[in-house]
Amino acid sequence: MGLNIKPLADRVLVEPAAAETTTASGIIIPDNAKEKPQRGTIVAVGNGTKDEPLTVKVGDTVLYGKYAGTELKFEGKDYLIMRESDVFAII
Repeated sequence: MGLNIKPLADRVLVEPAAAETTTASGIIIPDNAKEKPQRGTIVAVGNGTKDEPLTVKVGDTVLYGKYAGTELKFEGKDYLIMRESDVFAII
C-alpha cells in the first residue's frame, strides 16, 4: 500500500469505513446527520510493548469506540490512530 506511517508501541492506524449514506429503507442521510463510523480496517500496527504483544494485524476489520483515537489526514485520506485497547473486537 505504500503508507509511510509506523505507529509506536501499542498503537494502531485504522482507516475508517465510509459513513452510511442511506438507511435500510432507502432514505438518504444528509451530511450533517451522518454518524461517525465505528468500524474500520487496520492499515499499520506498532511493535507492541514488552509485556503485551499486539493481537491485531494489518488487514483486520475492527470495531472501536465512537470517540476512540485521534483523527489525522495523510495524503488526502482520513485515518484514526489509537491504542489497541480502544479496539473492541475483530470482525
